[in-house]
Amino acid sequence: MSTIDAKLQQLGITLPALAAPAAAYLPYVRSGNLLFVSGHISKRDGAVLTGQLGATLDTAQGKAAARAVAIDLMGTLQAATGDLSRVKRIVKLLGLVNSTPAYTEQHLVINGASELFGEVFGDIGQHARSAFGVAQLPMGAAVEIELIVEV
Repeated sequence: MSTIDAKLQQLGITLPALAAPAAAYLPYVRSGNLLFVSGHISKRDGAVLTGQLGATLDTAQGKAAARAVAIDLMGTLQAATGDLSRVKRIVKLLGLVNSTPAYTEQHLVINGASELFGEVFGDIGQHARSAFGVAQLPMGAAVEIELIVEV
């Protein structure tokens, strides 16, 4: 068992199977040593977790949604690599937060994903990042996150 598998087990995390894309795109594309992972939206119990930060959801709920997205992203990474120990570095995370114009804690929401990647992958989980507030996301999702990963 790899260190990453052990950490997931310790955290009680079971990775989901690769989900089929909801539109005309691939879940990931590899170019050289980089893996570009398409945006994953927030879900709860298999259904889209909808809502707008600053209106119907608070920062703690958004952070939990971003953490759940990170788990889904790791499921995609598992499918793409066959073994998460092949991940050399989480390079860049882009987080989009469905939020009101006055909401300014997008960075705290996306910490839900960033912190989990750091916890699971250690130093190689530390990454460059952008967090944006947006007027809407597909299917009304609260959060969407995409990754660039070195393998």
